[in-house]
Amino acid sequence: MKIIKTKFKDLLVIQSIAHKDKRGFFRELVIEKVIKTKLKFYVVSKSKKNVLRGLHFQSINPQGKYISVIKGEIFDVAVDCRINSKTFGKYFKIILSENNCKSIYIPPGFAHGFLGLKKENILVYGCTNYRDQKSEKGIIWDDSSLKIKWPNKNPILSKKDKINKSFKEYFL
Repeated sequence: MKIIKTKFKDLLVIQSIAHKDKRGFFRELVIEKVIKTKLKFYVVSKSKKNVLRGLHFQSINPQGKYISVIKGEIFDVAVDCRINSKTFGKYFKIILSENNCKSIYIPPGFAHGFLGLKKENILVYGCTNYRDQKSEKGIIWDDSSLKIKWPNKNPILSKKDKINKSFKEYFL
């Protein structure tokens, strides 16, 4: 595994290798000592092409997330919501896929979202904190102040994500 630092403090890209042969492949997803973070629980997310989930965060008990794509490809976005951060209000974007074997560790204090790019997209999340439904928040995906350049201008959204608030409503 190779760790790639970003301009966002503690946000890491992890490059792993899929060991392939005629039977399939084997790939390490996460080694906690490499990211120096304990993950408390894991979840799986499955999305169709053009489904956009996010931008989600927890205002209380924020979660760090380790995200890997095990099938398909996503456009992944993390928005820095840490008020005292040098990159507050900026976003990081990356393509994660089963083919490029990249994963991302997003530390607590970020909003996270992704757009499915293939017919079927399956992700594994490792989270540093448990889900706190009472503090779940969402920033609208096309917030004009964030200027995220999503590859699809008309994604499929949940009812909940359609009514997310702007970044400014939460933080400014």
